[in-house]
Amino acid sequence: MSRFLGAIRQLGYVVDDIEAAMEHWCKVMGVGPWYYNPKVPIEDYRYDGQSFEVHNSVALANSGPVQVELIQTRNDAPSMYRDFRLAGHRGLQHVAYWTQAYDADLARMEAEGFRVKMSGKVGANGRFAYFDREAHPGTVIELSEVMGPKGRMFDLIRAASEGWDGSDPVRPFPDLTSI
Repeated sequence: MSRFLGAIRQLGYVVDDIEAAMEHWCKVMGVGPWYYNPKVPIEDYRYDGQSFEVHNSVALANSGPVQVELIQTRNDAPSMYRDFRLAGHRGLQHVAYWTQAYDADLARMEAEGFRVKMSGKVGANGRFAYFDREAHPGTVIELSEVMGPKGRMFDLIRAASEGWDGSDPVRPFPDLTSI
């Protein structure tokens, strides 16, 4: 448990080849099924306060209560994922805490001295913020609002992982406008 935000709910890995990473996690780690989106629909994306158009591919799967996120950047838009890669890192880029009290938790983190470096939204009530403090080499904290369609998608991913038999290892993201 974190004294700030509770349990870590997600581990985010920046990878060079997301398809190879999903295959590795399926075959070597036994984790899946993976829900894959070749271009995550991020709204209101900001990096250092400026708006950019990012193209990121993301795959999500659960191992028990912890969600694993694989991220591959597909363009050169400024992002903390790109920063991580340019620093020569690969692997664990962030840990995420999930919240249903996003505004209060964001205010708490800012009061602790954390500054938002990167933010955006995935679906209604799906805001996220990455803080600029780095602890472990290159690894940062994400605060992720998990409600609405994004929350329902995360519930679906966790449920699919329970008792997963290895079949249908890569599945598309559900449509966030209808979930």
